[in-house]
Amino acid sequence: MARLRDPAQGCPWDLEQDFASIAAYTIEEAYEVADAIDRQDLAGLKDELGDLLLQVVFHAQMAREQGAFGFDDVVAAICDKMVRRHSHVFGDSQVADAEQQTLKWEEIKRAERAAAGERDGSALAGIARGLPEWQRALKLQSRAARVGFDWPGPAPVLDKVQEELEEVRAELAHGAAVDPARLQDEIGDLLFVCANLARHAKVDVGAALRHANLKFERRFRAMERLAQQDGGALDGLSLAQQEAYWQRAKDEERAAAG
Repeated sequence: MARLRDPAQGCPWDLEQDFASIAAYTIEEAYEVADAIDRQDLAGLKDELGDLLLQVVFHAQMAREQGAFGFDDVVAAICDKMVRRHSHVFGDSQVADAEQQTLKWEEIKRAERAAAGERDGSALAGIARGLPEWQRALKLQSRAARVGFDWPGPAPVLDKVQEELEEVRAELAHGAAVDPARLQDEIGDLLFVCANLARHAKVDVGAALRHANLKFERRFRAMERLAQQDGGALDGLSLAQQEAYWQRAKDEERAAAG
């Protein structure tokens, strides 16, 4: 990476980059790691982890050029953090189970933030605003739950989903006169409570959405294939005809699954 960033003989594209310009690539590579895991593709995972590691090296090299820190400092910092936050492994403290360790982890993080001069004493302090919104919703809900602000189980959350759905329906009933800001607000509430339902049901929201996306893609591609086999194309069909192909794709999938 130092060679790629060399001002005299480096790569023009790499030299043009800064932290902000490659941040999107860093996020993209993390998602590609998750995709390889979802597909249970270990060979692909090896490649994707390498791509993600390259992003870490890239950021560290740019920081070194500014005299801030280098790759070795990044490794040392995470090693120190893991030792500090696992005192039951590297020290004398004890924890009974994983749940107690999670509470201890958060306690140590709060102490670290206080030592760094952060004055935000909220239970929600330190939740990054740059997280994917579904992930941030889960973190907000989990933090609130730790101080007792939570539903007792999935059943009342499901009732809340229905309530929020009816509020969305009421907004849409205004037709052309619907207030876009209010509609966005109501749909946001619905999505937030759906994330909460998944949390209470112990379903990984990201994994569930990835699975739903993959299922839709698989069935849509099957629709295209079936239409082509019949000498047509989806964009020339009515919605009812497209729906018939969708059902055929589902039936084909079920038959293949036995």
